Amino acid sequence: MSYGTTTQEQLDRGYVLDRRQAVPALVGDHRDFLIVTGLAGTAKDIAHLSHDGAHVFTMAGAMGAAVSIGLGLALAKPERRVLVVTGDGELLMNVGALATVAVTRPPNLAVVCVDNGHYGETGGQRSHTSLGVDLKGIAAAAGIPATRRVSKQDEVSAASKLLRESNGPVFVVLKVRPGDPPAYKRNMDAAACRLRFRAALLGT
Repeated sequence: MSYGTTTQEQLDRGYVLDRRQAVPALVGDHRDFLIVTGLAGTAKDIAHLSHDGAHVFTMAGAMGAAVSIGLGLALAKPERRVLVVTGDGELLMNVGALATVAVTRPPNLAVVCVDNGHYGETGGQRSHTSLGVDLKGIAAAAGIPATRRVSKQDEVSAASKLLRESNGPVFVVLKVRPGDPPAYKRNMDAAACRLRFRAALLGT
């Protein structure tokens, strides 16, 4: 995937961080969470970080479903911390899920949106966030109590701590410059991934 060079407009909107460094720094020890990812880039980000771990459910084909699946998981397993890592394009397809997160208020759910302002799955077209749509503002207006925008290296540590310690749903927008995720060949067998995740979830 080629996104071209980073423009001054992108820099002005906060698209500065390198996702290959920023995502691992924000997530920290991936084993602290049950993780649901969005499609394409974020699935590769987390599969690479976790070595395609059994506690990670990487999405394929169901664009827009990551937050809803993570919400259901958080409600079903209140004793576990659940992390959704998705992209701006995927989240925009079902942004209303943030309202349901706000209403149900699971204390163990955190959502990270890796926002590069582009649709990486379909050819690198600009997404609405690169044109001014504010996902953090939408999450806050919906009623999610803890929201953060991370666009600088010195903001990562506090946001990473928030993912683990907040007693309520958390929403973090991680602004990253356009660019490819880590090159990682994840398991694309949806049935096998589902069974693997179910076994890890149930301890069987």
